[in-house]
Amino acid sequence: MKLPLIKIASLVSIITLATTACAQSNEGVTSNQNIENVERVGTMNQSIDSHLRQVLTQAGIKTQITSIAPSNLPNMYQVTLAGQAPLHITKDGKYVIQGELQKNPSKRVVTKTLPRSHREQIGQPVSAAVKSAMLANMSALKNMSHKTPFFYTAVPGVIWGATLEGVPFLLSDDAQYITDGEISVIENGQFVGLDTEFEQRKNQSVLATLDDKQLIRYPATSTEKAVIYVADDVNCPYCRRLHQQIPMLNAKGVTVNVIGYPIYKQSPAQMRGIWCQTDANSRRQAFDKAMLQGEMTPASASCEVDHVTPNRDKAAGLAVIATPAIYREDGVLYQASFESPEFLEFLGVE
Repeated sequence: MKLPLIKIASLVSIITLATTACAQSNEGVTSNQNIENVERVGTMNQSIDSHLRQVLTQAGIKTQITSIAPSNLPNMYQVTLAGQAPLHITKDGKYVIQGELQKNPSKRVVTKTLPRSHREQIGQPVSAAVKSAMLANMSALKNMSHKTPFFYTAVPGVIWGATLEGVPFLLSDDAQYITDGEISVIENGQFVGLDTEFEQRKNQSVLATLDDKQLIRYPATSTEKAVIYVADDVNCPYCRRLHQQIPMLNAKGVTVNVIGYPIYKQSPAQMRGIWCQTDANSRRQAFDKAMLQGEMTPASASCEVDHVTPNRDKAAGLAVIATPAIYREDGVLYQASFESPEFLEFLGVE
């Protein structure tokens, strides 16, 4: 049995430079850099081994478990499965990741393990100190910069990140090991899917960082009952179909905030023209023309500022798979058709 996870493209092709095929040595790495509150390799506690085997078997794992040993992801154990990618699981058997770990080929600069997260920090951006230390240890990786979003997960020492293109990944907080897996949850002996608590908190954190002045806002025209954020591209046909529903949503008490999220090749320049409009009303009218009539408003010669990219970069932490991506104000992502009755139920309106 495989975990119900969606695998993404190999991280090697996404964030690892082709010229860094050989991993750096572990010189200067402290003996406990990868394992905290977990037994050292070769001294696996048999009671933990038995417990984790029982948890996974009860959850439906029928594939042969060939071994369980401390993982290179902090506070996790690696479960080797016959013929499948390994699992990484917490001691209590609640949080699970499926995926091969890839060694970061960068030279390790920061060797000290900085303070790790606590429960209240789940879904919060990592501290400036942790981010700085991680980036210092990622010099051989492309697409990694101060703009790269990193968030604390429910597993202390395991960090969630995403490229600016929205491709998510997980890594140890010393940035030494990376995987393209996601964190799933086992509750009451069953896999219940991805860690929705983390996802919701993370999305709340991202939405809170957006510049409100660079959102195109369609306020509710009756008593406000819900607020949603929509990552939109002017050339996305489904975005245009959703846009046609905005007057109806506004009338039902839904305020719609649009995040400029260009994904098509021609969209950044076209959306820049819309966001270059001098006031909120003009910007909204230009956006309506683009979405309802396919008519793009060019940027004036005097507009030299890019008003789209800053929020687009911040929204990378949402890890948008496709537009329109619709989020409630509380950070919950809507994952069904916006043309179904479920959408209004999701918004809590009739």
